[in-house]
Amino acid sequence: MKELKENKMHLKNDDVEVEEDDDRPMLSSQALAALQEFLSEQNQTSETAQNKTESDSDEVALVSEDWRLSQFWYDAVTAETVAQEAVSLCSDSDSRVACIACPTLYAYLKKIRPEVSAKILEYDMRFEQYGSDFAFYDYNQPQDLPLELKHAFNVVVADPPYLSQECLEKVSETVSFLARPGDSKLLLLTGEVQKERAAELLGLRPCGFRPQHSSKLGNEFRLFTNYNPGTRLGGWEQEN
Repeated sequence: MKELKENKMHLKNDDVEVEEDDDRPMLSSQALAALQEFLSEQNQTSETAQNKTESDSDEVALVSEDWRLSQFWYDAVTAETVAQEAVSLCSDSDSRVACIACPTLYAYLKKIRPEVSAKILEYDMRFEQYGSDFAFYDYNQPQDLPLELKHAFNVVVADPPYLSQECLEKVSETVSFLARPGDSKLLLLTGEVQKERAAELLGLRPCGFRPQHSSKLGNEFRLFTNYNPGTRLGGWEQEN
């Protein structure tokens, strides 16, 4: 009978070493380095996904755009910037904000300051979900609104659905209907092509801040106000 002279057998392949008296697998240095690299990549992927989830939670959920109604939502930066400006103009408990055809602004207003008194005027009945804050609005009937809204707002923000002269003229009628006489702050978001009409109809001047839409529209959009925002909104654009 052959005598076994070795009390311990040593088995080895490229990646795993196994000793007969120890059943635990031992990774080679190359395999261990590969495993550590893999785990590091997994951790980075997990952190990226978590950061994206946190970032997405900062954005406001909106209904989908209906291009048949000329709906194009602002991107998050624009919505937050204009909403913050509107909030800064609400200096007392009597302040009220009217959002004419700009539901993105209304949604961000309520996110930033839920207690703010705001009204959304919209043709799209999907926004009836906002309850008593919603009022049906057809710009073709610019003053066909509840009488309790007349001269009830010290901040009025409007975004006419179309870039035609007729549309801006009718929305201007609505602005005049809603705004409190004398001290109201007006903000208009519309195309660069309306610059002269905005000045003529409502006495507005363009600001340096350039609104952007999530759909990346080709038309150049501007933000106009009837008051000097100082350093906010990029200030009033200097006249030539």
